[in-house]
Amino acid sequence: MAVSERCDSLLKMELTETLLLQRRDIANLLSIEECMDAVEKAFALFAEGKAPTPKVLAVHAENGGFHIKAGILGLDRNYFVAKLNANFPCNPKQNNLPTIQGVIAVCDANNGQLLALMDSIEITIIRTGAATGIAAKYLANANANVVTICGCGNQGKISLKALMKVRKLEKIFAYDIDRGQIGKFVEEFGKEITIIPTYLNNLSEALSQSQIVVTCTTSKEPFIEAKNIKPGTFIAAVGADSEEKQELFPDLVASSKIVVDIAEQCAGFGEVHHAIQQNLINVEDIHAELGFIITGKKPGRELESETIIFDSTGMALQDVAAAAIVYEKAMQTGVGQKLILGLQESEYTVLKKKAKDIKSLKLWAPFK
Repeated sequence: MAVSERCDSLLKMELTETLLLQRRDIANLLSIEECMDAVEKAFALFAEGKAPTPKVLAVHAENGGFHIKAGILGLDRNYFVAKLNANFPCNPKQNNLPTIQGVIAVCDANNGQLLALMDSIEITIIRTGAATGIAAKYLANANANVVTICGCGNQGKISLKALMKVRKLEKIFAYDIDRGQIGKFVEEFGKEITIIPTYLNNLSEALSQSQIVVTCTTSKEPFIEAKNIKPGTFIAAVGADSEEKQELFPDLVASSKIVVDIAEQCAGFGEVHHAIQQNLINVEDIHAELGFIITGKKPGRELESETIIFDSTGMALQDVAAAAIVYEKAMQTGVGQKLILGLQESEYTVLKKKAKDIKSLKLWAPFK
C-alpha cells in the first residue's frame, strides 16, 4: 500500500473515535430555546410519517426502575439514539444520588458507528421541559399568565423556563412536598417573576386561579382533582413516566381533551393509562398526538373554556433531537473526550502517535 493510502486509512480509523460528554458539557451546549425548536421538529416529523415509531423497554427494581428509550431520526445526519435511565425517587435522601441517572448512546443510523456516549440527566430534563413549552404554545389559552408548578426540582425549573418562552407569565404558584425545594425555586426565579410558595393546604386554591398547571413529581397517588381545575386550563402532566406513577385523578383525565406525545406509549403508562385501566376512556378518546397539532393535521385548542391535558410520558425522538444538537456542537467546539472502544491501550497509543505524524506529513506539499 502506498504511503498516502496508509495515511488516509489511519485518518479514517481516527474518525471512529467515540465522544464522551459529561453532564456539565451538555448543560453548556444545549439551551432550552434550541431544544424546543429541535423537539418541535421531531414531533412534526413523526406525525408526517418521516420517522419510525420509537420504542421503550421498562424493567422494575425494588426501589425504582430502569427504562430504555430508542429511536431513529433523519436530520442533517441519520441518527439512532438509545437512552438508558435509572429512576430511583428515594435516591436524594437515602443515597445522596440524583433521582435520575443514565447514559445516552448516539450512533450513525447508516452504518452503526458509535458516535458518542453522554450523560442522560441534563438531556432528559431539558427535552422534557421543551415538550411542555411546545405543548403550551399550541394548547394553552393565549392570555394564560398564572401557573401552578407541582414539583420544584430541576424538572419544575426547566418547565417554567420553557413556559416563559411561549407565554407572558405574571404569577407562579410553586408547590412541592419538600419545602426546601420551594425555597430554592423562589431563590432562582423570585427576582424576575412573582413566585408564591404553595403547600398542600392551599394547593387547591392555587390550582383554581391558574390557567396553566404543570405536574412533574414522583407521586404514586393522584393529587389533582377535577373540582380544583377551572375551565380553560392547560395541564402538562409530566411525572407519570411509569405504570405506578400518577398525579391526576382519572375522572379529570376523562373529562378533558387529551393530547399525548405518543398514543401507544401513553396507553401503556402515564395518566391516560390509569383512566383506561378504570374503563373511563379508550385509546380512541385521545384527541391527538402533539405532532398532529403542530403540523395542522388536527386542531389544538378550539374553545377558551375547554380543559386540555398533555400526557407527556417522554418520547425517544425528543432524546434523538436533543442529543444530535449536543453531539454536533461538541464536535464543532472541541468539547468532550474521545476514545476508541475497540482498541487495546497499546494499539490506541500507537494509532494516536501515527495519526499525529500523518497530520504533520500532510502539511507538506507532496501530500496535499
